[in-house]
Amino acid sequence: MTTSPRQLPLHFPSHGGRRRGAGRKPSLRPLTLHRARPALAARYPVHVTLRARASVGNLRGARLFRAVERALAEGRGRFGFRLVHFSVQFDHLHLLVEAPDAQTLTQAMRGLAVRLARRINRALGRSGAVLAGRYHARILRSPTEVRRALAYVLDNWRKHALLPVPPGTLDPRSSAHLLDVAVPGEAPVLPPGTWLLAVGWRRFRAGTASPLR
Repeated sequence: MTTSPRQLPLHFPSHGGRRRGAGRKPSLRPLTLHRARPALAARYPVHVTLRARASVGNLRGARLFRAVERALAEGRGRFGFRLVHFSVQFDHLHLLVEAPDAQTLTQAMRGLAVRLARRINRALGRSGAVLAGRYHARILRSPTEVRRALAYVLDNWRKHALLPVPPGTLDPRSSAHLLDVAVPGEAPVLPPGTWLLAVGWRRFRAGTASPLR
């Protein structure tokens, strides 16, 4: 006696309804939001901050600092842009710059980003992106703002130092030693062209720590 084969039920995965873990994953929030850049007048300096990716390592190390310094020297005066002061920290750079308008600043910063990537990647024997996101820019419109920005940029290493820094000590990974001297032609910075960075901030010296005396 033969028996007919028994038909087993087939179970198909359901595509309906909400499932845990399904859907598009949220992206990480960018370090710098993509907001429209504010209008810039030529008479105002700008404080720019650039952040490096974690994979790059310590920018203050001798090898990477040399690479950064060369990149700054190459891009210090492009498109009417002027790099006046800088400081290099572990994973970011502070710049005080001048530009005739926002478009020029954007062009100059794009070029500088390319130079930084080229120099740093060559020093590390790597390839790929070096900077993390867009640059952050803050326009400085008064002598007080410029003075505070100078003190912040040139003395920023005290904030990140593992040990206390003696008063009056200048950051060797910055342009602090060029603050009150004639800037030599081979320096990675240029003399200021705006009144605020050349003269204005000096009228408000009281109450700010070194290197501004």
